[in-house]
Amino acid sequence: MRANIKFIVITVFIALLGIVIGRISIAQTDAVYEDLRTFTEVFSTIKKHYVDEVNQKELIRSALKGMVNSLDPHSAYLTPEAYKEFQTETKGEFGGIGIQIGIKDNALTVIAPIEDTPAWRAGIKAGDKILKIDGQSTKDMNINDAVSKMRGPKGKSVVLTIQREEWKEPKDITIVRDIIKIKSVKYKMIDKEIGYVKLTQFQETTAQDLANALKSLKDSGMSSLILDLRNNPGGLLQSAVDVSEQFLPPKHLVVSIKSKSGEKMDYYTENLRATYTNIPMIVIVNQGSASASEIVAGALQDWGRALIIGVQTFGKGSVQSLIPLSDGSALKLTTAKYYTPKGKSIHTVGIMPDIIVKLESKSGKEVPVIREKDLEQHHKGEKVEPQEKALQEVDEKDDTQLQRAIDILKGWKIMEKLKKAA
Repeated sequence: MRANIKFIVITVFIALLGIVIGRISIAQTDAVYEDLRTFTEVFSTIKKHYVDEVNQKELIRSALKGMVNSLDPHSAYLTPEAYKEFQTETKGEFGGIGIQIGIKDNALTVIAPIEDTPAWRAGIKAGDKILKIDGQSTKDMNINDAVSKMRGPKGKSVVLTIQREEWKEPKDITIVRDIIKIKSVKYKMIDKEIGYVKLTQFQETTAQDLANALKSLKDSGMSSLILDLRNNPGGLLQSAVDVSEQFLPPKHLVVSIKSKSGEKMDYYTENLRATYTNIPMIVIVNQGSASASEIVAGALQDWGRALIIGVQTFGKGSVQSLIPLSDGSALKLTTAKYYTPKGKSIHTVGIMPDIIVKLESKSGKEVPVIREKDLEQHHKGEKVEPQEKALQEVDEKDDTQLQRAIDILKGWKIMEKLKKAA
């Protein structure tokens, strides 16, 4: 009898809980419809009473951009034109000036110029605030619109109004656009035995280009390697995995991503590219090393495969998924976060080098560092300790980070000889 009563009580409780949940669900739905009704009302009022004629499609697109831009610095609504442009960029070629930008203190700010591009040659520096593009104020302009305005055909100039910390007033800098061919892999030999590879971005062909570069260096007598990821803003996730597996044995975890629902996806190395798993290796990073760069550095650090030197990285540990929409547009939406093989979150924290090596310039003058935690509306991450400012770019002969890496590898070789002798 007591069992029956208990069963009835539980049944009634579940039924009541279902009614409550149902009412909450209906209430939430009603609230959504009420908000949509307000949106329609605003749209209709603008159409009817705004002093000038409005383009309905542009009005709706602006509303969509505003909605997505409110989420975080990396999510965006891409018009059909912007979506095609974005797909072109991942292949490593587009018309523009060559800079990475973000929003800091409500201002459009240069994160870093891309090496060997018009912006880099024009003297644009990290920390520069872009106040105007061709005379149009960038106040409240989102990143994708700013990028679109700076993109354009080769030979056509764009004027950026720049405010720099040490300048008393803004200056107009005219930059002539060019076809930006991002050569993602650059390499050379140092002192006849140290291979040097700089990755500028993670594109579709980066892993294969890296494999070709490493083979060429090996044929030239490479016995140790420096992988330079400084000012590399990232790129394709799969490219980062494909790069990592050239230095790690098969079946090693490179990165995990976790979604809102808690669903986890692990990316492991395969046995296709594991060719350079034993060569002494140093990775150089700085505050401009972001996203895919941090995945590679984090994986090599966690597995003890390479020594990481430089300064703390940018801290962009979020995953953006491209979701095509029915009209040819798309959403670039943050859908997950990255975690290193040891389960450490990269987001806003970045990768802390094994050895801190700061850049030193002759002038010693500092420029602001832009990291993920400095961007507007970034996703909250783990606590981050205050970091140093980056120094100005320096010539290779004054590059203390590179010179430190070379010295360590030379010492490494000497120690190996001593071990063998012993």
